[in-house]
Amino acid sequence: MNPVLIDIPLPFDLPNGLQSITIRWYGLMYVVAIIVGILLTYREVKRKKMDLSLDDVLDFVLVSVPLGIIFARLYYVVFEWSTYAADPIKVFFIWEGGLAIHGGIIGGILAVFIYIKWKKVHFWEFTDAVVPSLVLGQAFGRFGNFMNGDAFGVPTTWPTGIRFPTSTPAGREYPDPETAGMSQPLHPSMLYELVGNLVIFASLWILRTKGYRDGFITCLYFILYSILRFFVELTRGDSLWLVEGRFAAANVISIVLFVVFTGLMAQWRLWQKKEDDAIKAA
Repeated sequence: MNPVLIDIPLPFDLPNGLQSITIRWYGLMYVVAIIVGILLTYREVKRKKMDLSLDDVLDFVLVSVPLGIIFARLYYVVFEWSTYAADPIKVFFIWEGGLAIHGGIIGGILAVFIYIKWKKVHFWEFTDAVVPSLVLGQAFGRFGNFMNGDAFGVPTTWPTGIRFPTSTPAGREYPDPETAGMSQPLHPSMLYELVGNLVIFASLWILRTKGYRDGFITCLYFILYSILRFFVELTRGDSLWLVEGRFAAANVISIVLFVVFTGLMAQWRLWQKKEDDAIKAA
């Protein structure tokens, strides 16, 4: 794997000495995720007959993407500050990796609250339209992690083990003294999560048209992703820790999110159909 997709030479040198334009897999996957997210979210708001235009969906992107990236980066930097303390400018080098999905979700939730006040839309109805795109975007992001060699796992003897070049974070963390330039075989944790995210997306995409109460798709996303992330985190070799070696932040947050959204699902009986509610009200 190589974090750089292509280097495009420039016919002239820029004042800062830049001689080429570099397109990286990591950044490209986020661009693809945003474009696909716009198209799928717009399709959903039209299907749900929400009073939102394509421009309104783009407005949400303009709010959510910056907040998501900022909070995803802040979340990661807080846990890894020792890495950046000596050279704080690297906090801004997001193309090198280091965006934490739970931080991005915090930023995304804040963006939703801003947006629903702005556009006067129903919270759960709108989030149900967004979360399938969100989890699909996470899958794209995990492919970017794979090409970057980050979000990697611990050494393994499983047949799924992958060796990463020592030029990547995975290779630097777990070099193989017997294989020059490569890591030990590692769990491809980012690929485990990629596959899991695709399964969650397919499930949500199928269930979204079944007429469940508003909030069902959103709560189901958080429940399923929390389960997925909890178990994937057990294989991770670059976890962010609340207590070093004992409590990974992602596992603790996954448990909290699972409990909260399972509770909301149960309290409001979101698995019931809207048509059943209409019959009862008649």
